[in-house]
Amino acid sequence: MASKASGPLAGVRVLEMAGIGPGPFACMLLSDLGADVLRIDRPPAKQVQAAHRGPDTTNVTLRGRATLHADLKQTADRDRVLSLAANAHVLVEGFRPGVMERLGLGPDECLARNPALVYGRMTGWGQDGPLAHSAGHDINYIALTGALHAIGPREGKPVVPLNLIGDFGGGALYLAFGIVSALLEARASGHGQVVDAAIVDGTLSLMGMVYGRLAAGAWRDERGANLLDGGAAWYDTYETADGKYISIGAIEPQFYDDLCARMGLPAPERGGERASAEDLRALFLTRTREQWCELLEGTDACFAPVLGLTEAAAHPHNVARRNMVELGGVLQPAVAPRFSRTPGAIQSPPGVPVESGEARAQRWLDG
Repeated sequence: MASKASGPLAGVRVLEMAGIGPGPFACMLLSDLGADVLRIDRPPAKQVQAAHRGPDTTNVTLRGRATLHADLKQTADRDRVLSLAANAHVLVEGFRPGVMERLGLGPDECLARNPALVYGRMTGWGQDGPLAHSAGHDINYIALTGALHAIGPREGKPVVPLNLIGDFGGGALYLAFGIVSALLEARASGHGQVVDAAIVDGTLSLMGMVYGRLAAGAWRDERGANLLDGGAAWYDTYETADGKYISIGAIEPQFYDDLCARMGLPAPERGGERASAEDLRALFLTRTREQWCELLEGTDACFAPVLGLTEAAAHPHNVARRNMVELGGVLQPAVAPRFSRTPGAIQSPPGVPVESGEARAQRWLDG
């Protein structure tokens, strides 16, 4: 028997159909906050190891799970998964539209067995629309929303922001938010529903402020020409004498005044011209990143060094807040967000099941 999970979602049963990217990340978040996640994966002999998936022991998005292998093309395995859905609170799937229906595990079948089920669907393009059945990845989805076009230098090409904006921001976080919202409603109504979480939809939602500023005439539809995209000298990154980088975000006048005072720059009169990007670029090149940290870090100058991944894990602020943990030899982010009364916890390291899939499945079926 697995140890009792902690967190605000303790007791919530999540049936996860194995996938990549945003679906597993959303289920990691649910598990970290206490949910009882059972992942249905293909039998090992039929699994395809995608180059970007990596081994399960280092795939942080797979932590805190039990895994049950099932061949969904076999009637017995499919019926078993349907029985598990009847005993779950949430089902998460990330196939192309129509796949789960063809397997006999679509919303109609599952909700008929379990009317209170929250059926979470994660896709790039959505369940309908002219691109719904097309292949794609994060870069394609954010390209269609205007987000990719907006990121990068004025004279350069769009810069790919990892897969943070699409897969994880517009995808996984909106899926998790939708699932928890639907769970809350289901507790009151007794009825489940389908959550159609599409990366294009979520990414457009994330771009709401930018589209609002565009409508107000306060945003130019080009890269490197706006307040938050590197178009303002006081909100940008700068190279230092040792070839490293720092960041400045001194938008408000009082913070910019603080920056100027500490750097020996003349503060502008109210509404006057601030230092140009060329002036700041030349000045930041006169000292190393560490020297700028000694002068500006922890002040109201809105400053931070641009750190590499291993540097970020070792930074005193992240260490003090225990933002990173090491489990099974894998350095990984701790649980977020934090709760004062029902804190979440990583239920098990990636690749180490919190309990056997068979045991968890039987526990669900036994009620």
